[in-house]
Amino acid sequence: MQTLRFTAESSLDAIIERDFTLGSIPGVLWSPPSAAGRAPLVLMGHGGGTHKKAPAMSGRARLLVAGCGLHVAVIDAPGHGDRTRSEHDEKEIAELFRARAAGEPEGPIVVRYNTCLATLAVPEWHAVLDALLCWLGGERRVGYFGLNMATAIGVPFVASEPRISAAVFGQHWPDALAETARRITVPIEYVMQWDDEHIPRSSALELFDAFGSPEKTLHANAGRHKDLPRFEAESAVRFFARHLSAPPPSAG
Repeated sequence: MQTLRFTAESSLDAIIERDFTLGSIPGVLWSPPSAAGRAPLVLMGHGGGTHKKAPAMSGRARLLVAGCGLHVAVIDAPGHGDRTRSEHDEKEIAELFRARAAGEPEGPIVVRYNTCLATLAVPEWHAVLDALLCWLGGERRVGYFGLNMATAIGVPFVASEPRISAAVFGQHWPDALAETARRITVPIEYVMQWDDEHIPRSSALELFDAFGSPEKTLHANAGRHKDLPRFEAESAVRFFARHLSAPPPSAG
């Protein structure tokens, strides 16, 4: 197993922020100043074109740490943040911008590119989870929080990771995800925009319906794709507080 290497540490408002690397994977871990017992961990993915410390990421992380006493970790997805873009990344991004400028549907390009990114990112998340649990000192409840591109990565990750106890997803097409979503049975909170100009309402509902979870909740908000209300982040805090507060499953 690779070892986490911490490269920087700071503290603001009683929340500790630690930059780390795991091999070539850069990440950040936010923690409470003193985590009693086995404080749960939330792995959080960022959206396409952003990075691990984007305002949405740091804002959600601080809500989770301050509101629930959780650890929160984010890594840069392949081709994002502090990671070098490949030739394939550049080609797909250029095609997306071309389609956007021409007024063509973005969905087919985004789905194709995100599916490719997921094949690279899912093994990285497994490795990061192994390393974080080792550094934190043992098993604990783990959640996953990811919208947009982070849903495309998170669905196959959660479906293949038995240590995840609950997840928040949303704002993605069902293509390439619906079949995998049927294997997910942990509690799910799923968000969508009712008037999303990119993701048809029927497509968003199709992905929600595909999850095999006996306990799943749909949050549908009026507005376009980027109009997701900020209070949904507060809802995610309450969701993880409910589902990650129980003792971790026995290692035996």
